[in-house]
Amino acid sequence: MDGFDANEGIIIVAATNRPDVLDPALLRPGRFDRQIVVGNPDIVGREKILRVHLKKVQLANDVDPRTIARGTPGFSGADLANLVNEAALLAARRNKRVVTMRELEDAKDRVMMGAERKSMVMTEEEKKLTAYHEAGHALVALYSPASDPIHKATIIPRGRALGLVMRLPERDSYSYAREKMLANLAVSAGGRVAEEVVFGHDKVTSGAVSDIEYSTKLARAMVTRWGMSDKLGPMAYAENQEEVFLGHSVSRTQNVSEETAKLIDAEIRELIDYGYTTAKDIIVTHRDQLEAITRALLEYETLTGDEMKGLIGGKAIVREAPAEDASSHSGTKPSGPSVPVTRPRDTASGPSGGVPPEPQPSA
Repeated sequence: MDGFDANEGIIIVAATNRPDVLDPALLRPGRFDRQIVVGNPDIVGREKILRVHLKKVQLANDVDPRTIARGTPGFSGADLANLVNEAALLAARRNKRVVTMRELEDAKDRVMMGAERKSMVMTEEEKKLTAYHEAGHALVALYSPASDPIHKATIIPRGRALGLVMRLPERDSYSYAREKMLANLAVSAGGRVAEEVVFGHDKVTSGAVSDIEYSTKLARAMVTRWGMSDKLGPMAYAENQEEVFLGHSVSRTQNVSEETAKLIDAEIRELIDYGYTTAKDIIVTHRDQLEAITRALLEYETLTGDEMKGLIGGKAIVREAPAEDASSHSGTKPSGPSVPVTRPRDTASGPSGGVPPEPQPSA
């Protein structure tokens, strides 16, 4: 990149998704002078990207790209293209000539939560335990005002999970408040707490492994990166590191003192205990509603957020008979103003349920 004269007329363009590992020499003046950060699209961008990809498939009249865009915060252009491809494959498997809104919704769930594994054999005891686990997550989320709204809960195995609760943010988020992080800690503890309250201390399972990993990672970030510990203050603390060279010598980097490390561990423990205690208070207080959600999950296997809200309000679940497939209709939805639809969210992964990914601080 050196040695070009100003009159060469050569422009070098490069792209990377790992700017943190670039050689600093590449970024000094005279090399790449202009850096353009391309983030994931917002709701307007997602709608425009969806319209581009949807032109490649035959659509039913009920398809609304705006609705899909509202329910896919955080999706990249590649994710949206994958969603449309999955919807087209689902329509083909169902012997439809057009892609309907049902296929797009099912494809979104498949992309976000993983493919359903209905052939997986689970005993009645395992299914019952999974239902209580997911009901615990859902109940705590419903009683945590700062939590993202619930999109769906299911005990059908998806991906590597035996079941999961998915939450979706109502809008694009670029930073999280302390109250939301505390709510996420409580929701992540809801599954394990439900198991313990219902089956007893000795009957809890390893199904909460992803929840425990997530809450520990989130609590550590709150203390060491985001300055949310009153005792440690707004300071960044890096972990002590050990590097092995050629398998023989070990280089140790001491970033914090032993006393500070102990205080960090104590603060992390306090945050996790807060989430556990909050979840237990909610589940014990509303045990009857936990049972109602669990019974519904065992009967229907998958519940929407609105259905679970109705359950804790004392309403029975009423489902309409599936409408006829729109395979006889073709053509794209006529242009015009989209109807705004409020949709809930947050993602879950890991065995027997999970919680949203770690929030990232704004730059």
